[in-house]
Amino acid sequence: MLRSWKFEVQLDKQANKAIYLQIADAIIRDIQSGRLKTGEALPGSRYLAQFLQVNRNTVVEALQVLIAEGWLVPKERKGTFVAGNIPVRPRTKNDRPQNFGAKELLEKPFHIQFDDGHPNAKIAPIAELARAYRQIFSLKTKWQLMSYEGNALGDMAFRTEMAQMLNHQRGMQVREQNLCITRGSQMAMYLAAQCLFKNGDEVLVENPGYKPAWKAFEHAGATLLPVGVDQEGLVTAEVLQYLKSRKKIKAVYVTPHHQYPTTVTLSLKRRLELIRLSNEYGFTIIEDDYDNEFHFGYRPVLPLSSFPELRNYIYIGTMSKVVSPILRIGYLTSSDDMLIEKVGQLRKMIDVNGDSIMEQAVLQLIKDGAIKRHIKKATHYYKSKKDFTASLLKKHLGNKATYHIPDGGLAFWIAMKQPMDWEKLSKKMLNKGIKITNPDAYGLDYAANGLRLGYGALTEKELEEGILALSSCL
Repeated sequence: MLRSWKFEVQLDKQANKAIYLQIADAIIRDIQSGRLKTGEALPGSRYLAQFLQVNRNTVVEALQVLIAEGWLVPKERKGTFVAGNIPVRPRTKNDRPQNFGAKELLEKPFHIQFDDGHPNAKIAPIAELARAYRQIFSLKTKWQLMSYEGNALGDMAFRTEMAQMLNHQRGMQVREQNLCITRGSQMAMYLAAQCLFKNGDEVLVENPGYKPAWKAFEHAGATLLPVGVDQEGLVTAEVLQYLKSRKKIKAVYVTPHHQYPTTVTLSLKRRLELIRLSNEYGFTIIEDDYDNEFHFGYRPVLPLSSFPELRNYIYIGTMSKVVSPILRIGYLTSSDDMLIEKVGQLRKMIDVNGDSIMEQAVLQLIKDGAIKRHIKKATHYYKSKKDFTASLLKKHLGNKATYHIPDGGLAFWIAMKQPMDWEKLSKKMLNKGIKITNPDAYGLDYAANGLRLGYGALTEKELEEGILALSSCL
């Protein structure tokens, strides 16, 4: 079906910028200018390829970039549409209201966003993934292998490869029979919570911490109890105080590698203490290793779940940052075989057998070495971006905030030296076309006095503009 929107772009095949990025940027300009409106459908990739006289794969790659960055939304059997919540450039000063409330703050346009640590979709191996997916899809269709018959825990070959990765690279002892592949880490969190908690159970959580996980726990009937975080990570002394005074503590949720949001690493002393307490009091350690792959030191710190003496754990990870945010593949494993069996039964009720084609496509990239090459390339890219961000923070925020340079991950935690009116700061920044996350998003019973600034998805120019604006607003 042809759409009313007419695409106008001059492609320069001699330019340094790839053709698919020229196409993507041209579509972004049409969205920002209002020529393409929210909810409007784009022509199909075949039509665009013919119109632009380029290979269809080039158009597909451009659309994948725009989907990954949130400009477009794919709808099955309907097409590709302009997203409903797009990062539009700010209006002119004459059009911009000077005072606005919470609703207007959410709707305010911006052209730079400090996210919580997203990777850059433009360097992801999207073309390789799309090619592998098409090959496997074509093969399954040809041999009529597409059906509902499958394993609720995920494709066995992919689970075997993932178990091998966890054992070899993260020092764990995982069997493929004890590993569940999910549509992202949040589904893994939800499944784990539903199968572990019952009404009245209590779970200790890092404060500040990761609210989407908290919501999964509360939905399963658990009560949240906050535990502080300092420069060594989770304060285990507070954990012990809870354990001595309460009897229904079922689990402790922790992000020990790079604590979310502060990025600190849980010290070895506290790791060992938390394991000892888990074994003594019988609670489960839910370990969210959301940020393991991109590490800039000698090697990543091994997970708590790799310690052989730990008896009760659930380990959750994701492939989304390794390949692309649009790739919804997470996984969970546990020391409790019965819990994994329950997870598989629940997963089958809500998702039958997952996305086996995507799992096999990623498996092909792993076996071809594409994932390994991408991680090596991306690590160098993000280390350079991290060092550049650190130089900007030193230059513009050195006397206004404190921070440490993380040894991995894609974000900085900026702690302010003075108490802040965060709503006022957010409004000031948004008036400059820059969106930040209010620290209310991280606190259970208070707003943390700091900001999580993701640098992975921003250009050096955007980073400099954003950090300079933050300095001027403080």
